[in-house]
Amino acid sequence: MTEILVQGRGEGDVLSAERVVDHPSWPVLKDAVEEIRRWQSKDGSIDFETEGAPDRAAVELTLDRAVSAIGKLAPLLPHDEAYHRALVADLRSWADGGFGAPDFLDSLLAFQPAQQRVDGLQHLVVFAMYTQNGNPDRNLEAVVLRIVWPEWLAELERTRYDNPLFLGITFEDFTSGYDTNSAVLFPETIAVREAPERFTWGGIFCDREAARFRVVTGAAVDILGLDLPGDIRELIGDQQRCQQAFVLWDMVHDRTHSHGDLPFDPFMIKQRQPFWMYGLEELRCDLTAFKEAVKLEAEGFAPARDVQYAVIFDRMFRFPVTGSRVRNYDGLGGQLLFAYLHRHDVVRWTDNTLHIDWDRAPKVTQQLCAEIEKLYRDGIDRPKLVHWFAAYDLVSTYLAPHPGSVWAKGPDALDTTQLPRKLVDEVLPDEFPLSMFYEALAKKLKSVIASTQGITAQSAASMSAAADVPVKPTLAAGAA
Repeated sequence: MTEILVQGRGEGDVLSAERVVDHPSWPVLKDAVEEIRRWQSKDGSIDFETEGAPDRAAVELTLDRAVSAIGKLAPLLPHDEAYHRALVADLRSWADGGFGAPDFLDSLLAFQPAQQRVDGLQHLVVFAMYTQNGNPDRNLEAVVLRIVWPEWLAELERTRYDNPLFLGITFEDFTSGYDTNSAVLFPETIAVREAPERFTWGGIFCDREAARFRVVTGAAVDILGLDLPGDIRELIGDQQRCQQAFVLWDMVHDRTHSHGDLPFDPFMIKQRQPFWMYGLEELRCDLTAFKEAVKLEAEGFAPARDVQYAVIFDRMFRFPVTGSRVRNYDGLGGQLLFAYLHRHDVVRWTDNTLHIDWDRAPKVTQQLCAEIEKLYRDGIDRPKLVHWFAAYDLVSTYLAPHPGSVWAKGPDALDTTQLPRKLVDEVLPDEFPLSMFYEALAKKLKSVIASTQGITAQSAASMSAAADVPVKPTLAAGAA
């Protein structure tokens, strides 16, 4: 194996020049994991008693193939030696226990990728897990990934945006749970006997985010007839440039959850709240990344301008029309951003063409961020229910609530003697329906968004090459 020593690190820490996915043992591992997945129940266990159940001996042989493949791949990744050793032990324990609900706590604790953030460093990850925005079941998954940690990003994290647990990552290859819309690798999703006291890393696949952004934004721009400045067109056409924008956006967004005047647990873990509260929190983090990008651009930092475009376009074009309308808090945030910019005359939908005032967009976008920040700051002195209503007022100033909404009628329409969490039941599944503009756009983008399931940088390039005929601006045609 050819090795490249990583400067400034121990002699045992190496970047392998050999791709894990090119090794003959990777397809063996991948096939074994896919076979095991077919046998698993929702909680990850394998039931040998039901009709059509697999033969236990066959399952054990398949697991043996997976363990053997891991053993052959592990030498390519000496930095993960402790993890792979614990992984094999967890897999063996699962088999010894009769393939009940899997427990990968020991290997999870041994996996510490944030301690060695080296640009291009590979990891082979195998866990029983669900994939956020992907597969809800705790199936076995195998993923090969690379760390994205260029020196400019490392310097920003060291000096301005401390986020020691954050990982920018890209896909090399994956099993079926990631052939979905999932773009994260979070330890919270992994099957364990008990949650650890604290999580020590969290990864976001910037290559999938960038590829999805390019496909959906490109289609939306054509459909809406939006005239783009040359540098934005270049951004949409450049996968690597988009990845740089997203990894910076993600790093600042992620840390913002625990920064600022926060009236509540920033991640809202195990808290039952109306979905517009989650929508405002995610939007606050995105707009903070936007605000910081404006500062960085003024200092001459090249990727910062790209972050601003990425935030506005992904939020306005993809978020509102992606996923179901049931408590879609990311969609709500996108609707709110568009409505706010439209109310302040930054975006105009005139003559079936979208126009954006590029000069005013940064100022007005930061203005919305300031309104949300004021809501949070004032919320520190409010009871929970009062704060929820204040947040509702902010959203409903720009988005029309459903005509049947009880919350829209105000506190007198609700039984406020109940606990606040009980009043969440009065929230409609789609409390703030799509506008007519977005209803029409959703129909036009439906197939495009569906095509991005499981997207990678490579598949996005293939899709672009196949798109010989550009989409014309036809939102009005057939919009009804």
